Amino acid sequence: MTFEEYLLSKKIDANKFMKSEPERFAEWRRLFAEMHPESFTSQKKFLINPTRRKYLLET
Repeated sequence: MTFEEYLLSKKIDANKFMKSEPERFAEWRRLFAEMHPESFTSQKKFLINPTRRKYLLET
């Protein structure tokens, strides 16, 4: 699973996120590559929902 696929599964618009917060996006992408997706979710548990609210993927 790629980081972009992970964001899609969390209903986060990767393009909006990348354009608005490129440093944070890059940091998360690097961390995601270093660990299992479940570990990443556990580590960023309280940051994923606020990020989703800011960059909600429109269907």
